[in-house]
Amino acid sequence: MDDQENTRIIGMTSVFKAFGRVARSNNRLINIPAFMDATNLRPFIDQELKGLITQIEYHDGKSKKVGYNALILPSLCDMYLQARRAGKLTAKQAHLSEKAEILQSAFAKVGIQALVDEATGFQRDRGHDALRLLLVRYIAEGLQKWIKTFPDTFFLELDRLYNNKPTSSRGRPQCYGGVINRYVYNPIENGYVKQELDKLNISDEGKRKARFHQWLNDEGRNMLIHQIGRVQGLMEMCADIDHFKTAAKKQKTVSIAPYLFDDMNKIID
Repeated sequence: MDDQENTRIIGMTSVFKAFGRVARSNNRLINIPAFMDATNLRPFIDQELKGLITQIEYHDGKSKKVGYNALILPSLCDMYLQARRAGKLTAKQAHLSEKAEILQSAFAKVGIQALVDEATGFQRDRGHDALRLLLVRYIAEGLQKWIKTFPDTFFLELDRLYNNKPTSSRGRPQCYGGVINRYVYNPIENGYVKQELDKLNISDEGKRKARFHQWLNDEGRNMLIHQIGRVQGLMEMCADIDHFKTAAKKQKTVSIAPYLFDDMNKIID
């Protein structure tokens, strides 16, 4: 059947996770899923959303499961935002409208189908276009003002590991850049962010336009700072550069968007 007719399915647990909630069962005697059964939300359940709450059975390769059409996500976002505009959200529900805004932004950039494909690994069949969802979490739309990101102590550790005299920003060895690329940038999202930074920052002549971190948005820069701290902490524990490289082989990939959902599946109508 034509691939355009594929239906993406999302499980109840993943719906809760999408909005940063702890999954729970429905204790109310109503035919409404637990993730939208609050009394104050019911007036904002429109006909489109009602049509998406019918459970769909699918087989995950091991057993039968039930889930919902993934298009329920943008409809849930609309429900929370409408409730907020009407002033009907409780204080404990306020964060749900914030999550809804974040999700809607992602949907606008790559679409719900690409979002689900990114989470399921379905992009292997359709290229890496869905990776844009991941990259927008890191990459700013324009070049940002330079802000000091790598602390001096980071380079002092490199000086020590290489047994060099203290270096300055105007005269550091080229190998320092190689260490930064390999051990700071590459482990972030399996190197996808570094690949995108290379595309943005390196001209056709092979020259850099700016510092890599100037292309990052606030969330991306926060992850970079976190990764710098991890690497520097490892350097401080090592006696020399060879010791560091051996220890760094055990370094794990870091992520701010490992997968928005972890139990989505794809079925064909």
